[in-house]
Amino acid sequence: MQITEVKIQLKEDADKRLKAYAVVTFDDVFVVRNVKIIEGKQGLFIAMPSRRIRVSCPKCGARNDVTNRYCGQCGAQMPPQPEKTPEQIQAEHKDMAHPIKQEFREYMQKEIIAAYEKARSSAGEGEQA
Repeated sequence: MQITEVKIQLKEDADKRLKAYAVVTFDDVFVVRNVKIIEGKQGLFIAMPSRRIRVSCPKCGARNDVTNRYCGQCGAQMPPQPEKTPEQIQAEHKDMAHPIKQEFREYMQKEIIAAYEKARSSAGEGEQA
């Protein structure tokens, strides 16, 4: 499987860790949207699209974010959550799509970050003109 196109949407606030979003097309037939490009302590990396884990309300059964204190449907108090470590907070999100093999993740990261750098330098040239 090959990446056939990467579209980059740069974020306005360059001081934040989130630098851009990418839309990645594979073999001209499959698209993954909302791949995040993030500035970490050891440089840029990609984060796959994810969503928050949801839990059921004990009273009405409605699905709520795991961090909600009250049900968004019926207003009942949700069971209290114990204090969480940073790893547990990060585990409140599940990837919607992700590479299974490390080699493919590295290939994706290399291609997406290269497209990001190209988009960033093109945006910089446009500002200087």
